[in-house]
Amino acid sequence: PKRGFTNIFKTEYEVVNLGRLADLDQSEITPESLRKAGVVTSKRSKVKVLGQGELSKAITVHAHKFSKSAQEKIEKAGGKIEVVSGQ
Repeated sequence: PKRGFTNIFKTEYEVVNLGRLADLDQSEITPESLRKAGVVTSKRSKVKVLGQGELSKAITVHAHKFSKSAQEKIEKAGGKIEVVSGQ
């Protein structure tokens, strides 16, 4: 028998670090541009940006969720964050 509980409504996020975003050399980054670049593979999962890595230029990042450290580093570099709702 199967043990435990599996939540079928669980929201799954694909994690992207700031260092990977800095390597893309784009001024505006969206989940669609991350899929085209091959950073995010799933079309169904949402994108969460984490603060590992450094950012040297101002960029605008559109994602579903941001960690607190990622938000601070993006704003410190002069960039902006935009929270995307839905899919």
